[in-house]
Amino acid sequence: MSTKLTILCENSVGHPFGVVGEHGFACFIETDTGNVLFDTGQGMGICGNAAVLDKNLASIQAIAISHGHYDHTGGLPQVLKQTGPVPVYGHPDIFVSRTWSDGNATRYIGMRHRREYLESLGAQFHLIRNPVEISDRVHLTGEIAKNNDFEKPDPNMTLHPEGAMAICPDPIADDLSLVIDSEKGLILVLGCAHAGMINIFDHILEMFHRDRIYAVVGGTHLGFSQPAQFDETLKAIDRYGIERIGVSHCTGLEKAADLRARLGERFFFGCVGAQLEG
Repeated sequence: MSTKLTILCENSVGHPFGVVGEHGFACFIETDTGNVLFDTGQGMGICGNAAVLDKNLASIQAIAISHGHYDHTGGLPQVLKQTGPVPVYGHPDIFVSRTWSDGNATRYIGMRHRREYLESLGAQFHLIRNPVEISDRVHLTGEIAKNNDFEKPDPNMTLHPEGAMAICPDPIADDLSLVIDSEKGLILVLGCAHAGMINIFDHILEMFHRDRIYAVVGGTHLGFSQPAQFDETLKAIDRYGIERIGVSHCTGLEKAADLRARLGERFFFGCVGAQLEG
Protein backbone atom coordinates (compact mmCIF):
# COMPACT_ATOMS: atom_id res chain seq x y z
CA MET A 1 0.00 0.00 0.00
CA SER A 2 1.52 3.32 -1.06
CA THR A 3 1.19 6.12 1.46
CA LYS A 4 1.82 9.87 1.48
CA LEU A 5 1.65 12.13 4.52
CA THR A 6 1.44 15.92 4.23
CA ILE A 7 1.51 18.30 7.20
CA LEU A 8 -1.34 20.82 6.85
CA CYS A 9 -1.08 22.62 10.21
CA GLU A 10 2.01 23.24 12.33
CA ASN A 11 3.77 26.05 14.15
CA SER A 12 6.12 26.77 11.22
CA VAL A 13 6.00 26.65 7.44
CA GLY A 14 8.35 25.05 4.93
CA HIS A 15 6.40 25.90 1.78
CA PRO A 16 7.21 29.42 0.53
CA PHE A 17 3.90 30.31 -1.13
CA GLY A 18 0.49 30.91 0.42
CA VAL A 19 0.49 28.75 3.55
CA VAL A 20 0.34 29.92 7.17
CA GLY A 21 1.65 28.53 10.45
CA GLU A 22 -0.27 28.26 13.70
CA HIS A 23 0.31 26.61 17.07
CA GLY A 24 -1.25 23.20 16.42
CA PHE A 25 -1.10 20.14 14.23
CA ALA A 26 -2.91 18.43 11.35
CA CYS A 27 -1.73 15.74 8.93
CA PHE A 28 -3.38 14.64 5.65
CA ILE A 29 -2.83 10.95 4.92
CA GLU A 30 -3.30 9.55 1.40
CA THR A 31 -3.43 5.82 0.71
CA ASP A 32 -4.50 3.62 -2.19
CA THR A 33 -7.81 2.93 -0.45
CA GLY A 34 -8.73 6.43 0.75
CA ASN A 35 -7.69 9.55 2.61
CA VAL A 36 -7.69 10.25 6.35
CA LEU A 37 -7.16 13.46 8.33
CA PHE A 38 -5.36 13.31 11.67
CA ASP A 39 -6.17 16.40 13.77
CA THR A 40 -7.30 19.78 12.47
CA GLY A 41 -5.10 22.47 14.06
CA GLN A 42 -6.71 25.56 15.59
CA GLY A 43 -8.78 26.24 12.48
CA MET A 44 -7.02 29.31 11.11
CA GLY A 45 -4.94 27.55 8.48
CA ILE A 46 -6.29 24.15 7.58
CA CYS A 47 -8.59 25.01 4.68
CA GLY A 48 -6.27 27.52 3.05
CA ASN A 49 -3.21 25.36 3.51
CA ALA A 50 -5.00 22.31 2.12
CA ALA A 51 -6.02 24.27 -0.98
CA VAL A 52 -2.50 25.60 -1.58
CA LEU A 53 -0.98 22.14 -1.08
CA ASP A 54 -3.61 20.59 -3.38
CA LYS A 55 -5.15 18.34 -0.73
CA ASN A 56 -8.90 17.92 -1.15
CA LEU A 57 -10.55 17.92 2.28
CA ALA A 58 -13.82 16.75 0.70
CA SER A 59 -12.08 13.45 -0.15
CA ILE A 60 -11.52 12.51 3.48
CA GLN A 61 -13.09 9.17 4.46
CA ALA A 62 -12.38 9.53 8.19
CA ILE A 63 -11.10 12.06 10.70
CA ALA A 64 -9.04 11.00 13.72
CA ILE A 65 -8.56 13.21 16.78
CA SER A 66 -5.40 12.67 18.83
CA HIS A 67 -6.77 14.37 21.98
CA GLY A 68 -9.20 17.06 23.03
CA HIS A 69 -7.04 20.20 23.00
CA TYR A 70 -8.07 23.31 21.07
CA ASP A 71 -4.95 23.29 18.86
CA HIS A 72 -5.79 19.83 17.48
CA THR A 73 -9.59 20.13 17.22
CA GLY A 74 -10.31 23.80 16.45
CA GLY A 75 -10.54 23.24 12.69
CA LEU A 76 -13.21 20.53 12.88
CA PRO A 77 -16.11 22.82 11.82
CA GLN A 78 -14.25 24.08 8.75
CA VAL A 79 -13.30 20.56 7.71
CA LEU A 80 -16.79 19.16 8.30
CA LYS A 81 -18.29 21.88 6.12
CA GLN A 82 -16.23 20.43 3.27
CA THR A 83 -16.60 16.73 4.01
CA GLY A 84 -20.24 16.53 5.01
CA PRO A 85 -21.15 13.45 7.08
CA VAL A 86 -17.95 11.59 8.00
CA PRO A 87 -16.75 9.27 10.80
CA VAL A 88 -14.75 11.11 13.48
CA TYR A 89 -12.68 8.87 15.76
CA GLY A 90 -11.36 9.82 19.18
CA HIS A 91 -11.36 8.93 22.85
CA PRO A 92 -14.43 9.48 25.09
CA ASP A 93 -12.48 12.13 27.05
CA ILE A 94 -11.99 14.53 24.13
CA PHE A 95 -14.92 16.64 25.35
CA VAL A 96 -13.83 17.08 28.98
CA SER A 97 -13.24 20.63 30.28
CA ARG A 98 -9.49 21.37 30.37
CA THR A 99 -7.29 24.19 31.60
CA TRP A 100 -3.62 25.11 31.67
CA SER A 101 -2.15 27.06 34.57
CA ASP A 102 1.34 28.12 35.57
CA GLY A 103 0.25 29.33 39.00
CA ASN A 104 -0.38 32.85 37.75
CA ALA A 105 -2.50 32.71 34.59
CA THR A 106 -5.11 30.07 33.79
CA ARG A 107 -6.40 29.39 30.30
CA TYR A 108 -9.04 27.08 28.87
CA ILE A 109 -7.37 24.68 26.41
CA GLY A 110 -10.13 22.14 25.71
CA MET A 111 -12.30 21.74 22.64
CA ARG A 112 -14.00 24.97 21.64
CA HIS A 113 -17.02 23.42 19.94
CA ARG A 114 -19.83 21.41 21.47
CA ARG A 115 -20.42 17.86 20.34
CA GLU A 116 -23.97 18.72 19.28
CA TYR A 117 -22.74 21.50 17.00
CA LEU A 118 -20.14 19.28 15.38
CA GLU A 119 -22.71 16.54 14.88
CA SER A 120 -25.02 19.04 13.20
CA LEU A 121 -22.22 19.62 10.66
CA GLY A 122 -21.89 15.91 9.94
CA ALA A 123 -19.51 14.53 12.58
CA GLN A 124 -20.30 10.87 13.25
CA PHE A 125 -18.38 10.27 16.46
CA HIS A 126 -16.82 6.90 17.24
CA LEU A 127 -15.37 7.21 20.73
CA ILE A 128 -12.96 4.40 21.53
CA ARG A 129 -10.53 3.29 24.23
CA ASN A 130 -9.05 0.29 22.42
CA PRO A 131 -7.11 0.05 19.14
CA VAL A 132 -9.21 0.31 16.01
CA GLU A 133 -8.62 0.16 12.25
CA ILE A 134 -10.23 3.30 10.80
CA SER A 135 -9.25 2.66 7.18
CA ASP A 136 -7.39 -0.11 5.38
CA ARG A 137 -4.08 -0.54 7.32
CA VAL A 138 -4.61 2.78 9.12
CA HIS A 139 -5.07 2.32 12.88
CA LEU A 140 -5.58 4.31 16.06
CA THR A 141 -3.67 3.10 19.10
CA GLY A 142 -6.37 3.40 21.74
CA GLU A 143 -5.24 4.35 25.25
CA ILE A 144 -1.52 4.13 25.93
CA ALA A 145 -0.26 2.50 29.13
CA LYS A 146 2.25 4.72 30.93
CA ASN A 147 4.82 2.15 32.00
CA ASN A 148 8.02 4.11 32.57
CA ASP A 149 8.84 6.59 35.32
CA PHE A 150 10.59 9.30 33.28
CA GLU A 151 7.85 10.33 30.80
CA LYS A 152 5.81 12.36 33.25
CA PRO A 153 2.53 14.26 32.67
CA ASP A 154 2.62 18.03 32.37
CA PRO A 155 1.81 19.37 35.87
CA ASN A 156 0.37 22.59 34.42
CA MET A 157 -2.45 20.75 32.68
CA THR A 158 -5.66 20.18 34.64
CA LEU A 159 -9.22 19.15 34.00
CA HIS A 160 -12.59 19.76 35.61
CA PRO A 161 -14.70 16.62 35.18
CA GLU A 162 -18.44 17.11 34.87
CA GLY A 163 -20.05 17.04 38.32
CA ALA A 164 -16.73 17.38 40.16
CA MET A 165 -16.26 20.12 42.74
CA ALA A 166 -12.64 20.91 41.88
CA ILE A 167 -10.03 20.63 39.18
CA CYS A 168 -7.53 17.77 39.19
CA PRO A 169 -4.35 16.86 37.29
CA ASP A 170 -5.07 15.87 33.71
CA PRO A 171 -3.66 12.44 32.83
CA ILE A 172 -4.64 13.11 29.18
CA ALA A 173 -5.88 9.54 28.88
CA ASP A 174 -7.33 10.46 25.50
CA ASP A 175 -3.87 10.85 23.92
CA LEU A 176 -4.11 8.59 20.85
CA SER A 177 -1.68 8.16 17.99
CA LEU A 178 -2.19 6.92 14.44
CA VAL A 179 -0.25 4.07 12.83
CA ILE A 180 -0.01 3.18 9.15
CA ASP A 181 1.16 -0.30 8.23
CA SER A 182 2.91 0.80 5.03
CA GLU A 183 5.07 -0.98 2.47
CA LYS A 184 8.19 0.36 4.21
CA GLY A 185 7.03 -0.53 7.70
CA LEU A 186 5.12 1.12 10.52
CA ILE A 187 4.62 4.88 10.26
CA LEU A 188 3.65 6.50 13.55
CA VAL A 189 1.84 9.86 13.53
CA LEU A 190 1.78 11.68 16.87
CA GLY A 191 -0.53 14.49 17.91
CA CYS A 192 1.38 15.62 21.00
CA ALA A 193 2.65 12.33 22.48
CA HIS A 194 1.38 13.30 25.92
CA ALA A 195 1.54 9.61 26.82
CA GLY A 196 5.31 9.63 26.16
CA MET A 197 7.03 8.61 22.95
CA ILE A 198 8.63 5.50 24.41
CA ASN A 199 5.35 4.35 25.92
CA ILE A 200 3.77 4.84 22.48
CA PHE A 201 6.61 3.02 20.70
CA ASP A 202 6.28 0.02 23.03
CA HIS A 203 2.49 0.01 22.65
CA ILE A 204 2.46 -0.10 18.85
CA LEU A 205 5.25 -2.66 18.61
CA GLU A 206 3.26 -4.96 20.87
CA MET A 207 0.07 -4.11 18.99
CA PHE A 208 1.58 -5.12 15.61
CA HIS A 209 4.01 -7.78 16.91
CA ARG A 210 6.97 -5.97 15.37
CA ASP A 211 10.41 -4.85 16.54
CA ARG A 212 10.95 -1.95 14.13
CA ILE A 213 9.27 1.38 13.28
CA TYR A 214 10.02 2.90 9.88
CA ALA A 215 9.09 6.53 10.56
CA VAL A 216 7.69 8.92 13.18
CA VAL A 217 5.97 12.22 12.36
CA GLY A 218 4.31 14.83 14.56
CA GLY A 219 4.34 16.44 17.96
CA THR A 220 6.67 14.74 20.42
CA HIS A 221 6.21 16.89 23.56
CA LEU A 222 9.98 16.71 23.98
CA GLY A 223 10.02 20.48 24.33
CA PHE A 224 9.02 19.90 27.95
CA SER A 225 11.31 16.93 28.60
CA GLN A 226 14.10 16.63 31.12
CA PRO A 227 17.56 15.36 30.04
CA ALA A 228 16.89 11.79 31.21
CA GLN A 229 13.72 11.53 29.12
CA PHE A 230 15.37 13.08 26.07
CA ASP A 231 18.36 10.72 26.27
CA GLU A 232 16.12 7.65 26.71
CA THR A 233 14.06 8.76 23.70
CA LEU A 234 17.19 8.97 21.53
CA LYS A 235 18.16 5.46 22.63
CA ALA A 236 14.69 4.18 21.72
CA ILE A 237 14.89 5.80 18.27
CA ASP A 238 18.06 3.79 17.63
CA ARG A 239 16.81 0.64 19.36
CA TYR A 240 13.73 0.44 17.16
CA GLY A 241 15.54 1.25 13.93
CA ILE A 242 13.61 4.42 13.13
CA GLU A 243 14.82 5.58 9.71
CA ARG A 244 12.89 8.87 9.40
CA ILE A 245 11.67 11.24 12.09
CA GLY A 246 9.89 14.51 11.31
CA VAL A 247 9.11 16.46 14.45
CA SER A 248 6.43 19.10 14.84
CA HIS A 249 4.57 21.42 17.16
CA CYS A 250 5.32 20.69 20.85
CA THR A 251 8.83 19.40 20.14
CA GLY A 252 10.07 22.97 20.42
CA LEU A 253 12.85 24.64 18.44
CA GLU A 254 15.63 23.78 20.88
CA LYS A 255 14.84 20.06 21.07
CA ALA A 256 14.24 19.91 17.31
CA ALA A 257 17.71 21.38 16.76
CA ASP A 258 19.19 18.84 19.18
CA LEU A 259 17.48 16.00 17.33
CA ARG A 260 18.76 17.27 13.98
CA ALA A 261 22.30 17.41 15.35
CA ARG A 262 22.06 13.88 16.79
CA LEU A 263 20.15 12.13 13.99
CA GLY A 264 21.52 13.81 10.87
CA GLU A 265 19.81 12.83 7.61
CA ARG A 266 17.27 10.65 9.43
CA PHE A 267 15.69 13.88 10.71
CA PHE A 268 13.40 16.39 8.99
CA PHE A 269 11.33 19.31 10.24
CA GLY A 270 7.63 18.41 10.23
CA CYS A 271 6.44 21.90 9.24
CA VAL A 272 3.49 22.92 7.04
CA GLY A 273 4.09 21.41 3.61
CA ALA A 274 6.48 18.68 4.79
CA GLN A 275 5.79 15.28 3.23
CA LEU A 276 6.70 11.67 3.87
CA GLU A 277 6.10 8.73 1.55
CA GLY A 278 5.94 5.16 2.76
